[in-house]
Amino acid sequence: MSQEYIEIRGARENNLKNVSLRLPKRKITVFTGVSGSGKSSIVFDTIAAEAQRRLYENFSMFVRNFLPRYPQPDADAIENLSMAVVVDQKRLGGGSHSTVGTISDIAPLLRVLYSRGGTPYVGYANAFSFNDPQGMCPECNGVGRKIGVDTDVLVDRSKSLSEGAIIAPGLANWERGSYLRSNLFDKDKKLSDYTKAEIDQLLYGGPFKVPMDINGEPLQVTYEGVVVKFNRKFINRDIKTLSERTRKNVEPYLTMAPCPLCKGSRLSQAALSCKINGYTIADLASMEVDELIAVVKEIRNPALAPIVDTLAERLQHLVDIGLGYLSLNRETDTLSGGESQRVKIVKHLTSGLVDTLYIFDEPSVGLHPRDIHRMNGLLRALRDKHNTVLVVEHDPAVMQVADHVVDMGPHAGSDGGKIVYEGTFAGLMEADTLTARYLKHGASPKSSFRAAKGKLSVSHVTINNLKDVSVDIPTGVLTVVTGVAGSGKSSLINQAFLKRHEGAIVIDQSAVGVSTRSNPATYTGIMDELRKAFAAANKVDAGLFSFNSKGACDNCQGLGVTYTDLAFLDSVALPCEVCQGKRFKEEVLTYHLHGKSIADVLNMTIQQALPFFKIRGITTKLQALSDVGLNYLTLGQPLSTLSGGECQRIKLAGELHKHGSIYVLDEPTTGLHMSDITHLLEIMNRLVDGGNTVIVIEHNLDIICNADWIIDMGPEGGNKGGKVIFEGTPRQLLDAHHSLTSQYLLRDEHIAVVAE
Repeated sequence: MSQEYIEIRGARENNLKNVSLRLPKRKITVFTGVSGSGKSSIVFDTIAAEAQRRLYENFSMFVRNFLPRYPQPDADAIENLSMAVVVDQKRLGGGSHSTVGTISDIAPLLRVLYSRGGTPYVGYANAFSFNDPQGMCPECNGVGRKIGVDTDVLVDRSKSLSEGAIIAPGLANWERGSYLRSNLFDKDKKLSDYTKAEIDQLLYGGPFKVPMDINGEPLQVTYEGVVVKFNRKFINRDIKTLSERTRKNVEPYLTMAPCPLCKGSRLSQAALSCKINGYTIADLASMEVDELIAVVKEIRNPALAPIVDTLAERLQHLVDIGLGYLSLNRETDTLSGGESQRVKIVKHLTSGLVDTLYIFDEPSVGLHPRDIHRMNGLLRALRDKHNTVLVVEHDPAVMQVADHVVDMGPHAGSDGGKIVYEGTFAGLMEADTLTARYLKHGASPKSSFRAAKGKLSVSHVTINNLKDVSVDIPTGVLTVVTGVAGSGKSSLINQAFLKRHEGAIVIDQSAVGVSTRSNPATYTGIMDELRKAFAAANKVDAGLFSFNSKGACDNCQGLGVTYTDLAFLDSVALPCEVCQGKRFKEEVLTYHLHGKSIADVLNMTIQQALPFFKIRGITTKLQALSDVGLNYLTLGQPLSTLSGGECQRIKLAGELHKHGSIYVLDEPTTGLHMSDITHLLEIMNRLVDGGNTVIVIEHNLDIICNADWIIDMGPEGGNKGGKVIFEGTPRQLLDAHHSLTSQYLLRDEHIAVVAE
């Protein structure tokens, strides 16, 4: 069978300069190049957008009204496209009713398993669904949580009942003492030594009658567990019936707590009574996936064999992709962008589609070097099912799996948008491109390290999977926290550390703005200075130079485009015929500053604007944007068009001027080309040299090698992680052979030595 190609001719989306290329079908093609070079413009805005548009055109007009609308990309021709599946880094939403099990289509299999093989029989598969009235817990409607109280507020587990372990606020002394007199418990045994059955009885037992000695007389008294009693007295009542004093005493302790009836499992009591091999469906959903596989394989019932085999296969996919530390009951809105993307990949791996176009946006995000080979295996598996795989990626380990590489460049923004290399990975290593030059450099730890000026302590942390972690983070140096996915990095820094050090400046990848009216000039405050400068130079009102205010074009209200509604067809966005997309009234554009109108200035890139202005309030902010590698952005580019990495850097630019601060950066190399990482390291070093403490959560070996101090979490993810397995310099890390990070650092250092 002769090789077929996807053909693109004359692509001009965003900064693409009439790009034409042929991509081999049923192969893996990796697109690389610096940030802003045009990778996303060709892959997502051209190929993916056209594939989706053509697919949706096959539906009826009625159905198309409910689907996303894709404009026709600016290209002369796009031919031989297959149906596209885009697997991006957008976090999975879905709220409390969406879990890893539901989104990966593994939960429905579990429900069928229990409906066919569980005892006692309780009904069909929907009787085990927390999203169905038949299966959901009636107390919490399948959410698993209710307004309640943290049990640590009600009891002190370090004490026995006789030592006053019942500390629940709002309970009278005689109510607290009733647990001691109930004779249901060993009054001298510390609560921390109670069995699960005993602690459940103490907290959730009852109501039932027990004989109790009251003032020397034996009486039958109603026993209620501490949580049950607290809920009845304060939570299950209309709050208006409580006195103001009681409300003030109790309200600080209220929180979203596990449902007292289903204990957070979300399911009805009938569903929870049904077991296979001694396990309920909730028991299986709460296990980490790598442990769950072994339990599933122990189910020997021949009638269930097909379901068991399919379940084991899908669970193995989650392990293969580095998500073995997740449980099926983990809510999807708690997953990171990288985790969300990998869960989506698992779903597509089992879809059975062939001759499909799969498009991935940096699938290595959030992955330790150890796990990237697993990702490569999954990309190969998709290709080997006769699918075409397109990957936008910066990681050399992913590039190596490519059958075909397209390197975009030569630089970013208006200096990019061209194909600078097309061919094999081996050919790229011999090419004269920015990517090729950086591929030849291995990572090697630096030889000297800054001394700490002090320390920031985090003690006895047990959040998520952290196992009583205590660690000192040195001040005045660059500290990198690393470890495999799920090892506890984010729990340690983003939760425990930030809770104790609330003044820290956090630079993460959350969006900085979704409005088309927000841009780098407005976000950084440059726009305010621009309006003042234009107003002073022309002796007019500063409000005229805002497209959100007096200066907005009357026809498009400052949007720069008008939307034409074609009834049941897609609405079309066209440049405003009055202002030609400039957003301002004609009168405003007659006012100039150094020969340029406000629209001309907003159309400048950061690089062009820097030499143009001599106003300190503007140049310092422009320099900060330049320092974080955003030279190619225009001042007026909508923030809604920026990637996660670009959002992170624009936030970092706004914080660079602070001194004596603590900076926390969460995977700042996301979306960055190898050449940009060198630039990012310069910024981090400048921050530290300026008297700041910089803490970075990162997998990138270049960042690790340039740290002053390393905190390595592990040894694995989930229950097998949550410990600090190494603290020291990168040089010392090379000798820590128990660390997975150390093994990959040694491997990369060898590459560096060979390259020299």
